[in-house]
Amino acid sequence: MQAAILGVFVFGVLADIAASQDSQWPVREFRGVWVATVANIDWPSSRHLSTSQQQHELDLIIQTVHHLNFNAIVFQVRTSGDAMYNSSLDPWSYYLTGTQGKASNPFWDPLAYLIEKSHIYGIEVHAWFNPYRAHAGSKSHSGLAPTNMANRFPQYAYGYGNNLWMDPGAEDVQNYIISVFNDVVRRYDVDGIHIDDYFYPYPVQGQAFPDTHTYTEYKSRGGTLSLSNWRRENINNFVQRVNKEIHATKPYIKFGISPFGIWKPGHPAGIHGFSAYDSIYADSRKWLVEGWVDYLAPQLYWEIDPPAQSYPALLDWWFQQNSKNRHVYAGNEVAKVVSKGWSVQEIANQIKISRNRRNSLSLGNIQFSMKYFIKNSHGISDAFKVLYTAKALTPEMTWMNVSIPAVPKNVKRHSNSLTWSPDTTGVNRYWSIYKQYADAWNLLNVVKADVTSVSNIGDGYYSIKGVNRAGIESKPVVIHINGAQGVIVG
Repeated sequence: MQAAILGVFVFGVLADIAASQDSQWPVREFRGVWVATVANIDWPSSRHLSTSQQQHELDLIIQTVHHLNFNAIVFQVRTSGDAMYNSSLDPWSYYLTGTQGKASNPFWDPLAYLIEKSHIYGIEVHAWFNPYRAHAGSKSHSGLAPTNMANRFPQYAYGYGNNLWMDPGAEDVQNYIISVFNDVVRRYDVDGIHIDDYFYPYPVQGQAFPDTHTYTEYKSRGGTLSLSNWRRENINNFVQRVNKEIHATKPYIKFGISPFGIWKPGHPAGIHGFSAYDSIYADSRKWLVEGWVDYLAPQLYWEIDPPAQSYPALLDWWFQQNSKNRHVYAGNEVAKVVSKGWSVQEIANQIKISRNRRNSLSLGNIQFSMKYFIKNSHGISDAFKVLYTAKALTPEMTWMNVSIPAVPKNVKRHSNSLTWSPDTTGVNRYWSIYKQYADAWNLLNVVKADVTSVSNIGDGYYSIKGVNRAGIESKPVVIHINGAQGVIVG
């Protein structure tokens, strides 16, 4: 009886303590890194590697991301009408094996491998697509596999600048590319779909993009838009369709775009430079205003101080456009620490500026690109060990139509481990495990929903929560470990 009374007393007191800590959960932050495969920028380092060498390099990327406390990999799966995954639509990438359409030998699927290995550590994988480029670095069809979209729709494939480009105004092209997106969403357990800043190509001096016949066809059907507005509308329709169709298949898929960081010069006042709105027909402001994306990652590849392209001025302007309260994850170019002689402190200061605007839904950053962290170029990885000192979950997306995650059940101490029952709802993506230090909870680990224990548990207060695919957590189960005993307190 005395033990029962004591148990009730302990439960009540400690539950009050746990409840008082609700405001002390760790801050959420999207900590992404772009892994570029075009031209073998980040992975694989060469198109002539063996399967085992390719896998070893991908393992090193995953481990580096994990150890630096990043929580998302934005992996380029489609560089130019190709695939870094097993596709019946697009051919295997030239950058994987040196021949477009040729798989690795022994056969493997890099995207499936990356997803499986990353999810062990609670790292999200966002599949990054380049929609309209058909051949990078060449205007020719030479070397392209028969299934490359330039060979599927040769009448809409144009040599422009140094690349072969598909016509965004051709309905057949748009339908095909969206089928590629949907195929990945259906068959792979990706966390997000991501598009970079290439829609219409960046302009080449003295060359007009040769889409006259598709525009003329549009006009012949009664279209009234000017050429520029028609091009913008083609991209707007594409973005809106991607958003709608991938969410119809999986409501929890995160859809993000990383546009050029300046929408138009003069927005905000004092900003000069390239106009994405006028030159590549990307009305990225509209995508954010309309809520067609779950996150926007403007490429703010400039320093803090120059007024013509000021990092904080541009960042603040993007927040002002965010009427649907989506997430903004600024894109940072760590490459300029090497290529332009930036100080590492410049990047650190940019991240701090982003963090200081959290109330404006500045909820993270994405770094370009991975190889600089692998090499620890100019000490960039060392700097991030200070910036990302502890693990963090990605921010929750409350507008997504996803069921509430299941609360952990039967949480117990077993030897030096915490154990709990499996999730039977199918809603949970992960379990998040916390330990209380002083008056705050620290995130110790994020494990997949099919994991039912964590080891190396000492004395103290621990909490376990279920996490769904939108990043929303369940109510916590708090357990007090004291010696061999574990008492549930909330």
